[in-house]
Order: sequence, then C-alpha cells, then structure tokens
Amino acid sequence: MTTSSSPHLPSYISAENVGPWHIYLHQVDQVAPLLDKSLWPWVETLRRPKRALIVDVPIRLDNGETAHFEGYRVHHNTSRGPGKGGIRYHQDVTLSEVMALAGWMTIKNAVVNVPFGGAKGGIRVDPRQLSLSELERLTRRYTSEIGTMIGPDKDIPAPDMNTNAQVMAWMMDTYSMGEGRTVTGVVTGKPLALGGSLGRQDATGRGVFVTAREAAKKLGLPIAGARVAVQGFGNVGEASARMFVEAGAKIVAIQDVSATLYNPAGLDIKALKAYHAAERTLVGAPGAESIAPQDFWTVPCEFLVPAALESQINQYNAAGVQARIIVEGANGPTTPEAEAILAERDILVVPDVLANAGGVTVSYFEWVQDFSSFFWSEEEINQRLERIMAEAFGAIWQLADDRKLSLRTAAFVIGCSRVLEARLVRGLYP
Repeated sequence: MTTSSSPHLPSYISAENVGPWHIYLHQVDQVAPLLDKSLWPWVETLRRPKRALIVDVPIRLDNGETAHFEGYRVHHNTSRGPGKGGIRYHQDVTLSEVMALAGWMTIKNAVVNVPFGGAKGGIRVDPRQLSLSELERLTRRYTSEIGTMIGPDKDIPAPDMNTNAQVMAWMMDTYSMGEGRTVTGVVTGKPLALGGSLGRQDATGRGVFVTAREAAKKLGLPIAGARVAVQGFGNVGEASARMFVEAGAKIVAIQDVSATLYNPAGLDIKALKAYHAAERTLVGAPGAESIAPQDFWTVPCEFLVPAALESQINQYNAAGVQARIIVEGANGPTTPEAEAILAERDILVVPDVLANAGGVTVSYFEWVQDFSSFFWSEEEINQRLERIMAEAFGAIWQLADDRKLSLRTAAFVIGCSRVLEARLVRGLYP
C-alpha cells in the first residue's frame, strides 16, 4: 500500500484517498434504479444535505494566545426524525467527510429502523496537541457556535473519533446553560452520572461482532478458532476484538496509528489494552511482531475489521486482502473500486451502514431513557441491541439473496426506501 507523504496523515492512510462525499454519492447512484419507481422523484434529496454549517472556533490557549479552529455540523436528512450523528476531533476533518458521514448516518438509522435522521459534526484539530482545559474550551465554544442546530428534538450529537463521554458532558452542560435548565437528551454517549446509558461504550463494537457472527452463520464459518485482523484500537476496534476472543476466535493482527502488530498464534487483547492505556501507543507491545503497515492487509484471516478511517481498503490493496469476511467497523472504509475487486474474489463485505450501527442503536436507547427518566439494565440493553442488529442483518441478507445484490446495495435499498417513503408522505411545505 502506498502511504501518504503528508506529515498530517496517519501512516496507514492511502495517498490516493477518494473523497468521502463522492463515495456516498456513488453509492446512492448505484441504488437509485433499484428503488420503487414511486420514490424516484425524491432521490435527489439523498444527494443534497438539508443544511451545513461551517463555524470558526476561537479559543484562548493556556499560554494566553488565541487559536482558531474550523468546525462543522451537517444535517443530511431529517425526514424520519431529529438528526443523529457523532462529533469527531481530527486534524484531517473536512466538509466532504462530514457531509458523507451525515449521509451514511441517514441510511444507517433507517437500516436499523430507529426514528432519527442523519447528521454529523467535527472540528479540524489534533486533540493530542491541546491540554484538557483547552479541549474543554474548544468543546464549549464549538457547542455555542452550533447551538442553533442542536437540541433533544432537533439534532442529538454523540461521541466519535477522539471524542468521549467527557466531551459530551461539556456539550450537554454548555447547551443546558443556554436553556437555563438541565437538558440531558441533547447528546448521547454521556457519563452515567448525567443520564448516560449502560452498554454504550461497547455498543458499536458489539454490533460489529453480532453482524460478523450472523454473516458467519450464513457461510457456515465457525467463530471459534477463526483468525481476525482489526484495524483501529479505539472503542470500536478494541471492543469487537475482545468479543471475538470471548467467542473463541484469535486476533492475529492489530493496526492503529502508532503500530501494526502481528502474531499468528493470537494477540493478548487485554494485555494490549493495558499497555496502550499506560504508554499511549502500541509501539513495543509485548507478545507481538511489528510489521509494515501495508502488510496488515495481506495477513491471512477469516475476518477483517477495518475500524479506523475512510478509504482504507482501496484499489491498491484490495487484491491482497486474505480475509473471507470484511466487517466494516469504520464509516466508509472500502472504496467502490475496492469493493468491485473484493466481489470478484468472493469476499463478503458486511457494510458500515449495518455493521457499525450498534452505537447509534444504543444512543437511541439512551435518548429514550433520558426522556422517560427510566433506565434499563445492561443485560436488557445488550439483548435489545442484539435483537435489532440480528433482525436488520436477516432482512438485508434476505433481500440480497432474493434480488442477487451485494449486502451494501441491499442495505441501501432498505435504508433509502424508508427515508424516501417518509419524504414522499410528508410532501413539501409550503
């Protein structure tokens, strides 16, 4: 794989990174002819975000200087309910990326049939370069700048890359100060002390594992003894890796921004998590061989879980992938060119709009719990999540089998149909 020459990009980002919004539009164009003809007049709404906001986020640094950062919040579609989507802090955030992520959220929410539309936000910042107090000031200023777009019945942000429960707490508090009352439902992914939900931290990774398990059942592939390679070691990658191990699989490769680790006998995920927590890197982790970033894609395995950034599997590395099933823990990790290559090689791709929908599903649970002020046990949440994910997978698999479609195309047919049906019956005002 060709690595980027830019010092601002992680080493595993391709220099030929396809624009995320163009990937999303390509996916919509592919599925449009497959939709019911009554929906065709409304397809254009999927190609146009409802609204997009670009904001300047000035903050005072600890040294007294003022720094400016560019922030975004995009509502892609709200036909089925309030906008829902995360906030990411990353030095390479762009409007194209945020628009695509919002579009995928629209489809994702419809695929698992939760009553939300699609939204997304982000700030172009390297959070590792800021102190905790600077991050708080950045979060609060950003929240105030996008305050007109968010609300518990308008748009509900959540954590995403490099944001967490603490960031959500700052957002909730900032919004609540403006409202003059505590508004817990304005964000999800909050700390438990502020109305957060049990099971939320592992929810996306759990959804990845559940869809992987369901796909494996269809192919007659046992999880026990299976080899798994995971790109990304944040909440999604670590949680899904841990659940694979609990089911008897072995993680043979892990890649994150700091290192690419390999052990054909299996990596110790608990030990790696502890090492990463202490060292803030996977470099030098015990019990693993360090390999070149591009070699990650050629590791022999049954399951490959890309859980990092967009366009990781592309036309340059798809031919070398040795997995049987790819389960997309990240948003948009596979380019259209790569997907065509994978299809020719009979590698099954479980698409992001299904595979990583566990997070937004439990975010929906949190939102409902906040409104009712009645909270469920973690066992109840996990059971409800598994049921929704398994049922959504079953419906997509059945449609794909009936109409001879890829899982991604089938998921888009279901998701787009639900969104456009809502748009059709709502009509236009005025």
